[in-house]
Amino acid sequence: MSAWVYILASQRNGTIYIGATTNLIKRTWEHKNDVVPGFTKDYSVHTLVWFETHSGIYNALQRERTMKHWKRLWKVALIEANNPEWNDLYDEITL
Repeated sequence: MSAWVYILASQRNGTIYIGATTNLIKRTWEHKNDVVPGFTKDYSVHTLVWFETHSGIYNALQRERTMKHWKRLWKVALIEANNPEWNDLYDEITL
């Protein structure tokens, strides 16, 4: 089963959240619609700015944990390498 690691942002160069899931469309929708109380709801972190696919949830969770320890500069560089305008990628995954 595929899994994803993803980064959400409140705005360009704003608050960043890193997560992992087996259903990227559903999980992103939940963040966007403040379905689950927590960090992304409290800080209005709703824009999907980066994601990558993994072969399973175990690998995705390992990558998520690793990335959460990265310096912010590294996270921003990762986002800007493929999404320099910090566009919302949600529409791309729902097509």
